[in-house]
Amino acid sequence: MDFHGIDLNLLAAFDALMIERNVTRAAARVGVSQPAMSAALSRLRQLFDDRLFLRSADGLLPTPLARDIANPISQALRQIEAALVEKPEFVPERMSLTFTLGMSEYAAIVLLPALARALEKRAPGVTLNVHAFNGRDSAVDLLDAGTIDLAVGVPPRRPESRILTKSIFRDEFVTIVRRDSAAAKREMSMDAFLALSHVLVSPEGDRYGLVDQALAQMGKQRTLALTLPQMLAVPAVIAQTDMTATVMKRVVLHSSVQRDLVLFPPPIVLPSIDFHLIWHRRSDPHPAQQWFRGLIATLGASLD
Repeated sequence: MDFHGIDLNLLAAFDALMIERNVTRAAARVGVSQPAMSAALSRLRQLFDDRLFLRSADGLLPTPLARDIANPISQALRQIEAALVEKPEFVPERMSLTFTLGMSEYAAIVLLPALARALEKRAPGVTLNVHAFNGRDSAVDLLDAGTIDLAVGVPPRRPESRILTKSIFRDEFVTIVRRDSAAAKREMSMDAFLALSHVLVSPEGDRYGLVDQALAQMGKQRTLALTLPQMLAVPAVIAQTDMTATVMKRVVLHSSVQRDLVLFPPPIVLPSIDFHLIWHRRSDPHPAQQWFRGLIATLGASLD
């Protein structure tokens, strides 16, 4: 039997006929006319290749096949009704479910410890899976595929109506050098900046970033000594070399070598970076998802 395209109303009609054993009363039970119920019975008979109900002095008598399928159909309808109509009470402390969160390395560094602590305290039954992504638009593909429930990162380049975003925190760029280096003892002027060898963080493997764009607009160029995809490694590299790097401030503040570094405002104008919650419209109304997004947004707003 091919069940593709079955009208769910037919199963509701069957359930009503099984309960009422009368076409007129079954029609009233589901809110349709008596002719509509008779037509539904005719279609049910074609669908199951069985008469299903036989007329008698005591009303409609179910055939053996009708008796066999009555309970499974009734249970299925009740489950569908519960999913569509009944709204279970949402209590985070009693939740037993899994969230999959897409995070860049940066977001994991600055936000994940506080999030893990909050879940441990407020929703101990929750399991959190973290899915790494690098490309700015990768979150959209992961959300479309259902691989992740939501993401924290820089918003996609192109707005998509099915993808929703909310700004939750921002960060600014700083230029860092080793504390006992010669560069740390003087002002970070443009000349001093360009005289140094630079480290560039590029998850996509490019050798051109925001700093290079800003310099190009001024007709200038820096010397790149190292390009790497891992932002977390940069402070340790700078702490042991005479190189410099321009990175987001919280990367330095969360580094174990922070005391070995000196932070300067970059000698070029760079925009602050907004980090967003990113989620698919299909999960927007779900109570658990709403709670999880609210928790992350609150933690983001409280970042130092």
